[in-house]
Amino acid sequence: MELAGIEQPVPRGGDEAAAPPRLRRPDRNQALMQTCYLDEMLPADHQARTVWAVVDKLDLSEFHEPLKARGSDPGRSATDPKLLVALLLYAVMEGIGSGREIARLCECHDAFRWLCGGVPVNYHTLNDFRVGHEKALDHLFTQVLAVLMYKKAVTVRRICQDGTKVRASAGAGSFRREGKLREHLAAAKAHVEAVKQLADDATVSAVKRAARERAAREREERITAALAELPKIQEDKIRSRDKQSMAKAPRASTTDPDARVMKMPDNGFRPAYNVQLVVDPTSRAIVGVDVTHARTDTKEGQPLREQVEQRTGQKVEEHVVDGGYVQKDRIEQAEARGTKMYAPVPNARKDPKVYEVKKTDGPGVAAWRRRMASAEGKAIYTQRGATVETVNADIKTFRGLSRIVVRGLKRVRSQVLWSALAYNLLHFGPVLLT
Repeated sequence: MELAGIEQPVPRGGDEAAAPPRLRRPDRNQALMQTCYLDEMLPADHQARTVWAVVDKLDLSEFHEPLKARGSDPGRSATDPKLLVALLLYAVMEGIGSGREIARLCECHDAFRWLCGGVPVNYHTLNDFRVGHEKALDHLFTQVLAVLMYKKAVTVRRICQDGTKVRASAGAGSFRREGKLREHLAAAKAHVEAVKQLADDATVSAVKRAARERAAREREERITAALAELPKIQEDKIRSRDKQSMAKAPRASTTDPDARVMKMPDNGFRPAYNVQLVVDPTSRAIVGVDVTHARTDTKEGQPLREQVEQRTGQKVEEHVVDGGYVQKDRIEQAEARGTKMYAPVPNARKDPKVYEVKKTDGPGVAAWRRRMASAEGKAIYTQRGATVETVNADIKTFRGLSRIVVRGLKRVRSQVLWSALAYNLLHFGPVLLT
């Protein structure tokens, strides 16, 4: 008789070449007696332990403020925000962005099970928490940055900035002009009223009725928001001075009104957001984050520089950006405030005379031209490509920003903050624990 899971001997004295191969076959009917502790499931130096230890040291009081389960009040106890923060940070570090996938791993993956510690977590809780604490996340990012600066691991004397377009969670076909949007709005309002009539329908459960009402109401709100965005989109067209674009009526998305059609790296045009990152070129830590509607980076330099100074309380002395940020009046303003700008002078490769100071140049622009003509200035500028561009590539490729999975500017900013926090924690976790 052949037994499963046991190597079968080859009959001796016969033709071994003709004998059947010896195989180890699985036996899934056998009983296994296993006893283990969750804490013994992970090595002492596992990344999940580092994440938990760092999160345990952070001030998460802002995440506790909205919780309603307090004292002896009725209702189920809330999931500890420390657990949710640690779970989401570890998931982003591992490149996992789906709430359903994280919830699944919490049942079968040792690291996620260890973080949960027996607390059940569902994807609704994870997804709601991920996008529902934008302000608390922003303060948490500043808190981590303050610790790194206190330990002299990060400095903002010189910063490098870069913007990247990230595909939005909206289809190109969802963009409509004002006339169509008003038609959709009328239909959405009629649908809301029709769904409300289901209250008298005994065949529809209360759960389904509430879900349908919520979906109809949210669609009406999105279309209303899209109509409100049309004047802003038209203003952007006027500021861009693109005659071809100005000739067309503005359009907004019915699924994500905050998204804009932008030119992507492959020269195609798709709904996207402009994600701005600022990096310390010495440590390669992310020190500034923002998400905007802007189709170009021209006006994004000063707000991010001021954000970094506000977060850290220190002066930015040198600001390195690419040619997309070059605008003479903004360079003049930065230089007047004591920040040296490092950015390529337009058409420098075709005409070296662009480095010469012109009569119309202010003192700041003149200083910028002379600086970029020097070997030192060009050497400093090369740091941008080797630092912030690689960080941008890292979080887009490995930290969940290859595509935006949420809708609305605040929610998108929350997703970007999670990625930036996970990146800093991945590279500076041991520093934060010392």
